[in-house]
Amino acid sequence: MAHYDLPLDELRLYRPEPREPADFDAFWERTLAEAHAHELRPRFDRVESGLALLESFDVTFAGFGGSSVRGWLHLPVQRTGPLPGVVQFQGYGGGRGLVHQEVLFALAGYAHLVMDTRGQGSAWSPGDTPDPDGSGDPAHPGFMTQGILDASSYYYRRVFIDAVRAVEALRSHPGVDAARVAVTGGSQGGGITLAVGALAPDLLGAAPDVPFLCDFPRATTLIDEDPYGEIVRYLKVHRDHASRVSETLAYFDGVSMARRASAPALFSVGLMDRTCPPSTVYAAYNHYAGPKQMVEYPYNDHEGGAPFQERAKLAWLAERLA
Repeated sequence: MAHYDLPLDELRLYRPEPREPADFDAFWERTLAEAHAHELRPRFDRVESGLALLESFDVTFAGFGGSSVRGWLHLPVQRTGPLPGVVQFQGYGGGRGLVHQEVLFALAGYAHLVMDTRGQGSAWSPGDTPDPDGSGDPAHPGFMTQGILDASSYYYRRVFIDAVRAVEALRSHPGVDAARVAVTGGSQGGGITLAVGALAPDLLGAAPDVPFLCDFPRATTLIDEDPYGEIVRYLKVHRDHASRVSETLAYFDGVSMARRASAPALFSVGLMDRTCPPSTVYAAYNHYAGPKQMVEYPYNDHEGGAPFQERAKLAWLAERLA
């Protein structure tokens, strides 16, 4: 493993002009309006986690198309008054996991919602949310090409709306201070974090780690690692779909989302990352519209900072959500 992308001084300046559709904002305004036509229907059912310091809930709420999305909510047992909240989004292929698995931010004193990712949860962490709204078009195995010939049917349109609704669900809980909510996630979760930063109002912070779904034109021509490799292999077969695929992905690129996000942000990047190339992370970072910081890990691949970055995020969140 070695540095393979641009030199660090060039990475820090890398700022490609995104290929934004003329109706980018109108597309997402329409999508959000359609989502809000469905009642949120948040439900929090107490479950036993085996963790004496936390109170845990099985969460359901109406996501894209009104279909049910699952999650876990963890609250510290000892609390007084409404708590600041953190919504966490999972990496590619993983679901919300078992109830006791993702509890770091709750142990730090926050209301911590872990969102399940529709259709995922059979790669490394189990999930419980189906994806009933898929297009049914031919796709490469995985999620990257599901519905990819039309932005309205693309898989991540549903996921991004689910994520916005997850923030709304957390804010609806009486134990949460709706004015103090941040979002975070790694890899796919980092890409979702950027999207929510653009689409959800009044966040106090966004912490995308080694974010995926950024600068698709570069990512899909620089590396052939999955998940970007799914798109490459799809286009090897469907040679005549390249233009339509490019048009669809332009609505979901983290670079364009970053241009519309204003909450303070803490990014991280692994400079040997062969899953999410460093230049694609910097493309989003350098376009990010709000206050921002980057933590660089020169000798790390896609694991990024791992526990070191968790420590950095805890200190950063304490400052943001105090």
